Amino acid sequence: MRAMILAAGLGKRMQPLTADLPKPLLKVGNKTLIEHQIERLVDGGITGIVINHFYLGGMIEELLGNGSKYGTSISYSKEPIRLETAGGIIKALPKLKDDCFVVVNADIWTDFNFASLEPVDGIDRLAHLVLVENADHNPHGDFYIDDKGRVHEEHSARDQRLTFSGISVMHKNLFHGYPIQPRSMVPLLQEAMLENQVSGAVYEGLWMDIGTPERLSEVNAIFAADIKANAETDE
Repeated sequence: MRAMILAAGLGKRMQPLTADLPKPLLKVGNKTLIEHQIERLVDGGITGIVINHFYLGGMIEELLGNGSKYGTSISYSKEPIRLETAGGIIKALPKLKDDCFVVVNADIWTDFNFASLEPVDGIDRLAHLVLVENADHNPHGDFYIDDKGRVHEEHSARDQRLTFSGISVMHKNLFHGYPIQPRSMVPLLQEAMLENQVSGAVYEGLWMDIGTPERLSEVNAIFAADIKANAETDE
């Protein structure tokens, strides 16, 4: 499968770090967030990557190029206006080529194994979402998974709701009939959930939403500690 990295956000919550830099180019250790993401996707067997961008997107293209230095091919979907999540994916569909593809947010930090993701058929399932335990910044979660592995958004199940990780597998049929215009992903997923066409799984490993400077500092501290521990193990 190919993958799409959603990288068109403005990074407002990351100011002043994003005053002259797109959020995906903020660094963890000596590499940018998006480079770490690309490496994990390539390690997971992803065959090509599409990146959408809007704010200072030229800087992303200049750094990453055609992807050859990461062992993959990268193409770009430049947005003249912010198309939001669904709109950005719809615009990029011709570049994604495959009927089914991975979608991942550029601003998450995780050790998730992308090789564990499988295609959805576009009929019984239009999407598959990876959910994680709720963090302090999203205590009530987003969705819950029933005993058949299907994802729903019932507010009565509030104590069972988990947080959407920003990692998913989607089928192009989920977007059928929608024009290229600003559109959130949420209503499309909600409609598919009503038809029982969204599956899900819970990931219990490392995952963080890098939405603030404080969380970026926290991830850098975790990364530095891991590097130190690995170095001591090798001695």
